[in-house]
Amino acid sequence: MRNVFSSTNIVDRSMKTLVFTEGTLIMNSGARGLSREETVKQVQEGKNTSIYEYKNYIPVGNSARKLHLWKNQGAEIVYLTSRMKPAEIEEIMNVLKKHGFPDGQLLFRGEGEEYKDVAERAMPNVIVEDDCESIGGESEMTYAHVEPELKKGIKSVAVKEFGGIGHLPDSIFTLKT
Repeated sequence: MRNVFSSTNIVDRSMKTLVFTEGTLIMNSGARGLSREETVKQVQEGKNTSIYEYKNYIPVGNSARKLHLWKNQGAEIVYLTSRMKPAEIEEIMNVLKKHGFPDGQLLFRGEGEEYKDVAERAMPNVIVEDDCESIGGESEMTYAHVEPELKKGIKSVAVKEFGGIGHLPDSIFTLKT
């Protein structure tokens, strides 16, 4: 009898981690040197044009390092961007590459889709996203809108917007629990 499950497949499935990009992993370059609170205010006011210069986005803290730690432990990293236009999606992809984020699929919403639709299709075991403070809070978060039956298989990890993920556990296994 052929064994259809390999340990690699089991580890990969149990560690599929969907991470939101903007606000969680990366931020506008105009936020460099600002406190988290100042950055939130900057976005709310919309006066800094660097908010719309996606190709110049910078990492929030050591987020790339943290994702590498998780990936090295068997996590499959999947990114979710708020961008929908092909050129903007490409800019976000280039920012992730430029700043040394680990390889991973970059997901985005199609016409008429919500973030929850993308998350439900990806069906990760963990969703790491920011609290969307600058744009309305929990009502704007992905996990909040995932179908209740599907939520049972997904661990939600919410971080402060522009606060980074550096404080999260280095162990993907600890994060998942």
